[in-house]
Amino acid sequence: MSTPDQTTPAPTAGFDDEAVLLIGHGSRREKSNEQVRELAAALESRLGIPVDAAFLELAEPAIDEAFAGLAAVTSQVTVVHCSLFAASHVKNDVPLAIEQARAEHDIEINNGAHLGVHPAILDLLDDRAAAVEADLGVDRADDDVAVVVCGRGSSDPDANGDVHKLARLLYEGRAFDRVEASFIGVTEPTLEETLHGLSKHRPDAVVVLPYMLGDGVLTQRVRDWTADFDDDYPYVDALAGDPLGTDSRLLDVFADRWEEARTDSVEMSCDTCKYKVDLEGYEEDVGGARAMLRALAHQEAHADRDDIDEEPDSHDAPEKHVAVCTNQTCAKMGSPAVLERLRQEVRDSDHCDARITRSSCLGRCGDGPMVAVYPDGIWYGGVEDADAERIVGDHLDRDRIVSELVDQTL
Repeated sequence: MSTPDQTTPAPTAGFDDEAVLLIGHGSRREKSNEQVRELAAALESRLGIPVDAAFLELAEPAIDEAFAGLAAVTSQVTVVHCSLFAASHVKNDVPLAIEQARAEHDIEINNGAHLGVHPAILDLLDDRAAAVEADLGVDRADDDVAVVVCGRGSSDPDANGDVHKLARLLYEGRAFDRVEASFIGVTEPTLEETLHGLSKHRPDAVVVLPYMLGDGVLTQRVRDWTADFDDDYPYVDALAGDPLGTDSRLLDVFADRWEEARTDSVEMSCDTCKYKVDLEGYEEDVGGARAMLRALAHQEAHADRDDIDEEPDSHDAPEKHVAVCTNQTCAKMGSPAVLERLRQEVRDSDHCDARITRSSCLGRCGDGPMVAVYPDGIWYGGVEDADAERIVGDHLDRDRIVSELVDQTL
């Protein structure tokens, strides 16, 4: 891995015709979106190759639009994630968009890992904490300083576990009294709970570090909750620091993730991924089927918005969403013909409100072609193009399941 004082070398031979797509989440606050674009421009200067920015939602360009633009000017794109940890966006949403882009464009796409836990990020957090200490007039060497690393919070235990790991690594080797992990929501402990717990230890100061890239709504919430705690506990000085922002040390992390992706050396935390192993309480998520279908529906909901006056995150999804596996095994068994026939039947129907989308592997190789109908959770197996008329006419139009084709239900 590179360290903050290293400079990433220029692209080596064989990668001249290459561009990078830096993918951020997207925010209602344009300031946060501009930060992603600033990082893309800085990374372009660092790597010496074109770097474009794209967003999962709430901002433009969308990922599919960015791929379409890049496909016209380059033959290879390496995806670099702005996501801090590997949750559903990294494990499902972006891979789905990549599979769709591969199917639609003659382009090679390398998919990198999330930012994750990296020495450059620990160094950056240490500096953020030092800045808050200076504002509070305390010194960790002489005073009891507690630090709270506050993440967004996820339904993915793997991502939440990495926040705790980051907090522990920030504690090791430094003179903080303690370093705790907390979250804005979704999971526990929440920031409010952590702050109230720390008050019992009566530290001289509490430094809260918003572990987020952009200075958006959630970062402001961290500041507000910290200010409330400072008011409620006058014997403890508390202050929230700045998010990661556009600090140049992030370029060290992006550069490492770029190099890993283009050299086929990406390492993901598969041993603790709820989509791959049975974790207590998350057994139904194994295989990624539910998350993949949620991602499809969420993606189409945003794509279907045609009223520019709507709220940025409003949804107007189709009544049904149909995913057709077009991965290698199902494709050999005829799934492309099934996909086109389903689309034709939907177009010919007067009553059907459904979206037909190709998907990556649904985890039922050998039982395909596989067709999944959402939100019903009905999976059809061994589907032939001749079955499309019944699936549309009976199930999508009349909510009558084609029982003899059912492979499983979710």
